[in-house]
Amino acid sequence: MTQFDPKEQRHILAPRPVLIVDDSRAQRRILQVQLSRWGYAVTEAASGEEALALCQSHDYDIVLSDWMMPGMTGLEFCKAFRDLPREAYGYFVLLTSKSEKTEIADGLEHGADDFVSKPVNADELRARLRAGERILGMQDELVEKNRLIGSTLRRLQSLYDSLDRDLIEARKLQQTLVRERFRDFGAGTAALMLRPSGHVGGDLVGSFSVDDHRIVVYSIDVSGHGVASAMMTARLAGLLSGGSADQNIALKSAPDGNKDAHDPAEVAARLNRMMLEELRVDQYFTLAYAEIDLRTGAVRLVQAGHPHPLVLRTSGGIEELGRGGLPIGLIAEARYEQTDLTLAPGDRLFLVSDGVTECPDPEGQELGVAGLEAILQQNLALDSPQLLEALIWDLNSFAGGRDLPDDVSGLIFDYRGPDYRGSG
Repeated sequence: MTQFDPKEQRHILAPRPVLIVDDSRAQRRILQVQLSRWGYAVTEAASGEEALALCQSHDYDIVLSDWMMPGMTGLEFCKAFRDLPREAYGYFVLLTSKSEKTEIADGLEHGADDFVSKPVNADELRARLRAGERILGMQDELVEKNRLIGSTLRRLQSLYDSLDRDLIEARKLQQTLVRERFRDFGAGTAALMLRPSGHVGGDLVGSFSVDDHRIVVYSIDVSGHGVASAMMTARLAGLLSGGSADQNIALKSAPDGNKDAHDPAEVAARLNRMMLEELRVDQYFTLAYAEIDLRTGAVRLVQAGHPHPLVLRTSGGIEELGRGGLPIGLIAEARYEQTDLTLAPGDRLFLVSDGVTECPDPEGQELGVAGLEAILQQNLALDSPQLLEALIWDLNSFAGGRDLPDDVSGLIFDYRGPDYRGSG
């Protein structure tokens, strides 16, 4: 069975249009008969001016033009032909009796692709046309590939635009996970900051009440970036919301029917079991979680792979807290140790993600804990919401004004003390 060559498809379905330009009617007739027999669609022109007018309204794949003609010469016509606006390439062959190398070079310089000596030999002409066909065939393939590439790029751009719109909406939804950037609990306040590095991120900060005198504040950093991390933060936000005991993984019912809370170390262990036994995903997350008694300032804290929480003492000192610990979702039966401390009125508890401490400067050096503490010392006079804003400004300055490479989040709890009555 004869196989079909796709390269021949255009020639079979639509003969290539060829323009013959010669002031000799006899020469045009001879060429017209030969080319028609070879399967070309032939048009004739008696002068360069007539040929140029035809080329302005029609596209010819191949032009055979005599060099020496009255009026516009073949060389002048070739140059004018190259100056025409065309989508596809036109293969130009000069018919000439010239054989000097300088004249041939001049023809090539003006845009001619090939030459056929006069009188024209049919075999030589057909061979030259086949060479031109191969070049035009390659050009056709390139045009088709470019068309396919352009079409694919347009589809990809459309998909990207659609995805971009979805991610913008997802960012808005994720920001609603931290609806209140400032919460007043009477004896203390919580200021929250959440800045994803992309459309959506894997950081989460939050707080909820256990009962009338106990609250919880937490900071989470899910591994990775993007949609998967954002979906995990949404799941965790639901598990650590201030809802009922059967919705919040940290809460339980007391014997008297009131709400109670698991110890912070047990909360970390419960989250770890959930990640490994129920969700079974490749992700993990770090956590800093603190339960605070508003009556006494007593804090029970667990650190699970998260940067060390800090206490900003009212005296101006800064203390590191926590014992490190393993991230949540990596090792089954991981144990988490609890840290106990007491806040005095005026002290502040600061939870922060590693997007702050691991932020690089233009030379690649990370800010580190020492750099973070230096920024905090410079801004201790600010209230907590302003301090978080100043931290972002100073972090951007440290990074040289570039986009921050990781999500940045933080939470500051200000302890006022049980006797605080407010300004009213």
